[in-house]
Amino acid sequence: MSSIHTVLQGEDTQLPAELYMSFELSDKKWQLTLSDGRKAPSRYAVNAGDTAAVAQCIVKAKERCKLQAHAKVHSCYEAGRDGWWLHRWLVDQGIDNLVVDSASIEVNRHARRVKTDRLDGDKLLSMLLRHHAGERVWSVLHEPSAEDEDVRRVHRELARLSKEQIAHSNRISSLLVLHNLRPRITIGGRDWARWWADHAEQVPPTLRAEIERECARLALVKQQVKALEAERRQELADGKEPLVAQLSQLSAIGPKGAWLLVKELFGWRRFANRRELAGCLGLAPTPYASGDSQLEQGISKAGNKRARTLLVELSWSWLRLQPDSALSQWFNRRFASGGKRMRRVGIVALARRLAISLWRYLEHGEIPGGAALKPSAA
Repeated sequence: MSSIHTVLQGEDTQLPAELYMSFELSDKKWQLTLSDGRKAPSRYAVNAGDTAAVAQCIVKAKERCKLQAHAKVHSCYEAGRDGWWLHRWLVDQGIDNLVVDSASIEVNRHARRVKTDRLDGDKLLSMLLRHHAGERVWSVLHEPSAEDEDVRRVHRELARLSKEQIAHSNRISSLLVLHNLRPRITIGGRDWARWWADHAEQVPPTLRAEIERECARLALVKQQVKALEAERRQELADGKEPLVAQLSQLSAIGPKGAWLLVKELFGWRRFANRRELAGCLGLAPTPYASGDSQLEQGISKAGNKRARTLLVELSWSWLRLQPDSALSQWFNRRFASGGKRMRRVGIVALARRLAISLWRYLEHGEIPGGAALKPSAA
């Protein structure tokens, strides 16, 4: 008997007269699986993004399950490229929706497992029923507001543009090496035009045209980076980002790092305790204890990768620029005298402690023990 039928038959006396729906989203078609928890599920395929068809499927499923028109609807889908717009639309329709972390969904551990949209939809529906029956089966993501989601685009676009800038520079360098040209200057920098004017004739015309096109793309990327950074500096100067300004007062943390931490983590998320914060960052431990086996598998890495990576980088800066702080002294006692591996382990532990200290600093104004403020903020 399949898992979906097992769950449906086992919940007859527990589930209220409500409709449960799962989405299996793809680029062209959506698979909808609906049931009241008692009857076998109904399955519908609709065009991606067709909300009118989704609403019609809900009406049909309620009629099939003999539910009232105003019966409550619960739904879920995996987090992915559609983001939050579908969640907001469902909530506007009065539907209780969950956006689920894909990595937290249990799967069959056989070497080869059957996987289809139909089976995935059935699996999501069965887990949704278990979730509403009180079982803890997955991780549910917290929704940012539309404004908080939108302001994250600036630093994410800057990160992408920085990668593009490096890619264009590396491409130009690789093309020049084909003719043993190795500029000792920054490609696209202030001296680049003069250097290229002196050496362009050494390059065949077709390759020269390709390099010039790469230079034009590089110039455009640099121009866009400069515009976005100027816009961000202006917002800070106008006092529109008080949390970023507060975080930037600490030595070892600059405006760019403070901006990312606030927009990705501290600006809109609310944490009940330090464990929730560490879990959101993927800095929570993952022990493995089964029988006589006792193993520490390292951090989970299941959280916000951007913030986690930045916090590890900031931890190295913190050791250098905040040597008298309690965090730096703790690291030096525990890990500084060890080898490279111990220091790498220690810096991750320091990143976790630093995140907690910064959270308390922004929430309650508690300056990390022994930490120094920048002269302008002191």
